[in-house]
Amino acid sequence: MSRLLPFLMVLIVFTGCATLPPRATYDCLSTAGPLEIDGRIDEAAWQQAPWTADFRDISGPGFPLPTFRTRARMLWDDQYLYVAAELEEPHVWANLTQHDAVVYHDPDFEIFIDPDHDDRDYYEVEVNARGTIFDLLLKRTYDAGGPAEHDWEFQGMRYAVHVDGTLNDAGDLDRGWSVEFALPWETMAEYGTVACPPRPGDTWAINFSRVEWRHEQHEGRYRRVPDTPEDNWVWSQQGEINMHMPQRWGLVTFRQTTESR
Repeated sequence: MSRLLPFLMVLIVFTGCATLPPRATYDCLSTAGPLEIDGRIDEAAWQQAPWTADFRDISGPGFPLPTFRTRARMLWDDQYLYVAAELEEPHVWANLTQHDAVVYHDPDFEIFIDPDHDDRDYYEVEVNARGTIFDLLLKRTYDAGGPAEHDWEFQGMRYAVHVDGTLNDAGDLDRGWSVEFALPWETMAEYGTVACPPRPGDTWAINFSRVEWRHEQHEGRYRRVPDTPEDNWVWSQQGEINMHMPQRWGLVTFRQTTESR
């Protein structure tokens, strides 16, 4: 038996690595002009942008499929990276209203951007269904000691949320909510060591996350069920419950379309 142990250990490690799929990829197409940022993903330009694959459990294959569908789209022009996401949800709720509150304590949508793939000086933006924003700059990953700069602001960012239903109303069923962002290259250029805006063919590390909480009604409001962990659904699976591994984020390649030349 002792002679088999090294072989079994190698087999276990190899199998564990093999279960995690390759990093997600996406071709981000250019668009001719600025988009109206209203939270609705219905402009003609968005119809030209492919959806990402549906989000999956952050931990990788073998874990339960998400209860509700989440997917995103991206576009870009000379001023902005545009991100839109669609989140199915029969009960749309959010309680936090203060800017830079820890928004993932509500159900939320999150964006992570590392322009130069160096696991340093990367950006995170979170939003709940009320449109409350938590934006921060990470100098290094938490595993590498951080710190996270919560006072940092994504200057010039435009965003909107649209609720397809009624927010914080338990008396009906909703269809979900959608978000739309215009993220300025000028702000991302402050710490990035790559071209901002990117050049056609450049590839950045980007990921998206959705935090979903089981909820209950309490004193006329929704709240998280106590002592119940959240679900984490992501575009590019991380292999563990940790979004701060940029080496596992998706790879977004910027493409120039004929229409925008």
